[in-house]
Amino acid sequence: MRLVEQAVAKDDPDPKALACYGLYLRPPAGAPGRMWLRFVDGRPVSAVTVAFLRWCAQKLAAEGKKALLLVWDNASWHVSREVRAWIRAHNREVKRTGEGVRIIACYLPVKSPWLNAIEPKWAHGKREVHEPDRLLTAQELIERVCAYYHCPHEPHLATPIPPAKKKATKKVA
Repeated sequence: MRLVEQAVAKDDPDPKALACYGLYLRPPAGAPGRMWLRFVDGRPVSAVTVAFLRWCAQKLAAEGKKALLLVWDNASWHVSREVRAWIRAHNREVKRTGEGVRIIACYLPVKSPWLNAIEPKWAHGKREVHEPDRLLTAQELIERVCAYYHCPHEPHLATPIPPAKKKATKKVA
């Protein structure tokens, strides 16, 4: 099947693209793997990555897990100073309190997606949820993705809005 790029109406309120964070939880031998997904309102940036990691750590801790071995590519929102600093601070807090999930980040070599276990999952999912004859709305696409990966539609993560800069005013004497 060949996909053809579809034209988008200029007044279409749906976003042109959707960002989604995913965590593939490798199973013990013989058990099915699980996917956790969080869609993003906006772009995947460091602050959103931190929110996703915090959410994952909380869910894993609730399951009684002690560590998360995170295999990542070198996307800018994965390797940023902000994300690395948060992981260090998070791990220090887990060590200090003895509660929570340590995060061990393993960064893959550049341009080596075949080493990342989640990449084939994304490829298969894309093939399953597309619609060759028409554009899907953002909501339809989200519903199909969640159904394919057998995960609930969690609340979206949001790109933080930077505070507005105050305009400098001159005092006139």
